[in-house]
Amino acid sequence: MKFELTILGSSGAMPFKNRFPTAHVLNIHEQLFLLDCGEGTQMRMSKFKVRKGKIQSVFITHLHGDHIFGLPGLLTSLGMNGRETPLNIYSPPGLEAMINGLFPQAEKGPPFKIIYHELDTTISQLIFENEILTVETIPLSHGIACNGYLFREKKMPRKMIKEKISEYGIPFKDIPGIKLGNDWSNPEGRVIPNNELTLAPPPPRSFAFCTDTSYDERIIPYIKGVDMLYHESTFLEEDADKALATNHSTVMQAAEIAKKAEVGRLILGHYSARYEDLDPHLLEARSIFPASYLGYDGAVFDLPMKKS
Repeated sequence: MKFELTILGSSGAMPFKNRFPTAHVLNIHEQLFLLDCGEGTQMRMSKFKVRKGKIQSVFITHLHGDHIFGLPGLLTSLGMNGRETPLNIYSPPGLEAMINGLFPQAEKGPPFKIIYHELDTTISQLIFENEILTVETIPLSHGIACNGYLFREKKMPRKMIKEKISEYGIPFKDIPGIKLGNDWSNPEGRVIPNNELTLAPPPPRSFAFCTDTSYDERIIPYIKGVDMLYHESTFLEEDADKALATNHSTVMQAAEIAKKAEVGRLILGHYSARYEDLDPHLLEARSIFPASYLGYDGAVFDLPMKKS
């Protein structure tokens, strides 16, 4: 089952050559979640073959334009394409008023229901849960209300050993309980331990999305041990003063967070337009955290199932 991140835009405050502003799609078990929606997001969806109609929910980190200017156009296109399913949008306060302020000037707004969820960006909260995953917020430090998001896959049921079903004549009605970890008793009263009947499921996977933010070790407890971390890396270390002045992070600061949080993999992104060549970003990151990778428009990062 998929757990896959597609980067639609890796640029910072403005588009730069082949880099569009921030937008990512996370595919978990074929459920698609849009993370930020910078200018040109729907164009990138078309280019990288992401079906925008399958987007289940949108998670906005903050209300700077490079993270939301693509949203009005995307909502309009979804409506024109016949979407009827409600769309949930999670964001700091103020987004609903901004979007609604645009549509009265047009003929009409989207024909489907938009459900806005305004978030408290000062605390971590569970904001979304369904049968396969949970989403929690991560308070970020960016000078305005800003959240990161932590996606955790739920633990899957144990897997039945098929041969044991026929060997013990286990009725179909008892299988769901066994998958949940229950032992099983045969008609004679003999108890068969669950570990004899099932195999352990693969460990759940996790992903943390942290942009935009200055260097802030307070996020480490929230992201400790995640399989994959996206952390903004707007500036090289030589421009650390600019990172400090704009509430952003350097590459080496992002790598330091990844190292201290003991994450599995670090994805870099949100690059300033001052840099055309991104190789120095990768070199700086790997000098601190070897499992660092350049995020670039069109890149896909897959988290395969781990062994039980």
